[in-house]
Amino acid sequence: MSKQQRAKLVVGNWKMHGRLAANATLLQAVAQGSGELPADVRVGVCVPGVYLAQTQALLEGSRVEWGVQDVSAFTHGAYTGEVAAPMVTDFGAMLAIVGHSERRAYHRESAELVAVKTQRALEAGLTPIVCVGETLEEREAGSTEQVVGAQLDEVLAKLSAQEAARLVVAYEPVWAIGTGKSATAEQAQAVHAFLRARLAAKGAADVPLLYGGSVKPENAEELFRQPDIDGGLIGGASLKDQDFLAICRAAAVTSVAG
Repeated sequence: MSKQQRAKLVVGNWKMHGRLAANATLLQAVAQGSGELPADVRVGVCVPGVYLAQTQALLEGSRVEWGVQDVSAFTHGAYTGEVAAPMVTDFGAMLAIVGHSERRAYHRESAELVAVKTQRALEAGLTPIVCVGETLEEREAGSTEQVVGAQLDEVLAKLSAQEAARLVVAYEPVWAIGTGKSATAEQAQAVHAFLRARLAAKGAADVPLLYGGSVKPENAEELFRQPDIDGGLIGGASLKDQDFLAICRAAAVTSVAG
């Protein structure tokens, strides 16, 4: 599949934000605004798990996909506080972020654990959004490809080619998350091209590759015009309906059919 055939995908990651009233306003605005986008632009939101029922109620029947920001490595059992992937699908969820840099850093999630969580998400019928990225120290040491390659390889080693083809991969440079900094379009494209080659070797060259690292309405179009950037995993801007929809419109402008 060529770039001309790959749909754009923009997914909001709310992180640990949200209240019922504010969620309703935001979700309704996103659902309405997404209806005006071309068919080859997919839109999703990954919300805190406690808001899944509300999200399903407000988005069902719209074109917006919804999901969670993590899933358990277990399917059931005595794992207090964990949420299993099959529980998530009970609420119509389609997406699950796994391996976000904040989970890797604050919860000490290993590459192996991320790989297992990816498997559990796939088994439940979810689309895992597998996050990879390097710290500023690793980038300055020239280790970007080594780091993100190892993170991705750990996941791919546990999957068949058919399973790997069901992934979404998000490159999120840790140094550009929540800092206001963003990789240049050229920096981001270079890493995306490297990841595309890694996926192609697994037989999954057409996996959507998202950029996540302070994507804003001002830089989204330039980023999304890069040949191997298929959309974005959006943090802070996904909490503001006008900003998020502006980023979605940037995806539409840069999509071939759009």
